[in-house]
Amino acid sequence: MGIINVTPDSFSDGGLYLSAQQAIAHAKHLIDEGADILDIGGESTRPGSQQVSIDEELNRVIPVLEALADSQIPLSVDTSKPEVMKHAIAAGAFMINDVNALRNPGALEAVAPHEQVQICLMHMQGTPQTMQANPQYYDIVQEVKDFLQQRIQAAKSAGIAEERLVIDPGFGFGKTLQHNFTLLNQLDQLTSLGVPLLAGLSRKSMLGAITGNSANYRIHESIAAALLAVVKGAKIVRVHDVKATKEALAIHNAMRNCAAQEINVSTSNRN
Repeated sequence: MGIINVTPDSFSDGGLYLSAQQAIAHAKHLIDEGADILDIGGESTRPGSQQVSIDEELNRVIPVLEALADSQIPLSVDTSKPEVMKHAIAAGAFMINDVNALRNPGALEAVAPHEQVQICLMHMQGTPQTMQANPQYYDIVQEVKDFLQQRIQAAKSAGIAEERLVIDPGFGFGKTLQHNFTLLNQLDQLTSLGVPLLAGLSRKSMLGAITGNSANYRIHESIAAALLAVVKGAKIVRVHDVKATKEALAIHNAMRNCAAQEINVSTSNRN
């Protein structure tokens, strides 16, 4: 999943793709690099970010979405506002990626009737404005798992089929460095929830805390984190650096496929 931030204040590339023309050009670049899905966002959710109006978010997102509608690649819209969800779906969005897990009033109702639309439910403690003030958990993995299970059930109760759902543990959203790496280390525990798992680790501060690199210089650690997430069960990785990540994952897939073939050959010989 390639990231397109149509914002002035996202933590890594804020302002680089603020105009529709810049965002569309970047989207086409990510498609050329091999993105399987694009995630378009018109409101930053970095720690301390401020909300924008519905109209401003729509003005940022919809022109980009409409321009890419014929690109033959699924388009996701990163939003928590039900009004934006409705307009995005009408403009052809394949997925709604909600950091607030459809908890805002009207969000469930905005997406439930649209059976063709996938939904990503993310865990976040607090709000983007406050989430990093003092995040605390008794058991980070179990609490994230319980929350996501509850949101899956809420979605199903609203008439949303389980096959439409994706979950995201929300790395960096109301979590300390220790919380984030504990989650990554035990990410496979979330696969028992029975829906695909998305991991968004690209260029995040948890990686910079380890290497000391600033956001725009975290490509190597981002690739490592994406690869580890896939090893731990992630089916989708949300990334800035599509080509580099795909190439790293191609090596992983080649190794896994080779191992599977060896097992098949061994089993056939025994038979």
